[in-house]
Amino acid sequence: MFFIYAILRNVLMSVSPSDPCFEMDNLPRAVLAVQSTSNDENWEVEPHRHRWGQLIYTVRGLLRCEVANGLWLVPPQCALWVPGGELHSTLGSAFCECLCLFIEPDAAQNLPTRCCTLFVAPLLRELLLQASRLTLMYDPLGPDGRLVAVLLDQLASAPVEKLHLPVADDRRIRQLMERLLENPADRSSQADWAQRVGMSERTLNRVVKQQMGMSFGEWRRQLHIVLALQRMAQGESVQSIALDLGYGGASGFITMFRKLMGSPPARYLANKANETDDAVGRTIKIPARYRPLIRNAGSISDRK
Repeated sequence: MFFIYAILRNVLMSVSPSDPCFEMDNLPRAVLAVQSTSNDENWEVEPHRHRWGQLIYTVRGLLRCEVANGLWLVPPQCALWVPGGELHSTLGSAFCECLCLFIEPDAAQNLPTRCCTLFVAPLLRELLLQASRLTLMYDPLGPDGRLVAVLLDQLASAPVEKLHLPVADDRRIRQLMERLLENPADRSSQADWAQRVGMSERTLNRVVKQQMGMSFGEWRRQLHIVLALQRMAQGESVQSIALDLGYGGASGFITMFRKLMGSPPARYLANKANETDDAVGRTIKIPARYRPLIRNAGSISDRK
């Protein structure tokens, strides 16, 4: 994200480069959108905060953001909302393409007060892209200002996705989490993990529940859900995803997915497509390999 902040600083400094009282935290308008692509290396931004809220929409690549109480792995068609003043750090993959929307606190009063993942329907996506093309000093009373008003309304009504991964303060639990993030296919038992990080199984179970509000097994399954959604949105097969996550086959993974998300993977994607279609009056593209798996999910076709 360093490239985003470098661009942002240059843009804001162009407003009044000679003003000694100028502060980067002051946006010239209610909204400022910046879009960019990283280089061929992974990147990381250390913990920081700013007074304006920030929406991070991933167009391509993988994005991971951590705040005080959780970790978000942002899949395609979703965006991460970070309220103003929230301490957060960000890590992204090589060639990550993202769009950042910075919003003044007064303009973000109808947005969530906590960090969360928002579903980005096609209408909202187009509004974000249009906002990234606005001039820095757009007319707030003209067409551009009306576009921004619609964008803020759409953000306020965007569905919140349950893609939150709690994090722990305990150094040993964080070590366990990092290892699972690096190798989610590791199906070692809780007892094995406890031994690896120098804890008893009972202590590991107690600390995980105290600090993350769920059991170790629940946290690992939630991680698999988030990673799977990222890859399904790119059109990868359930079978290959299941194997890469350490399942013996697709059936076990589908059972787990249904229990947590309320429907099997193909149906879940179809439901998301129908929700989006209802919102904007048009259909969206579903990865081709999932279309034969969808039954009685309504008419879904490629968007022209």
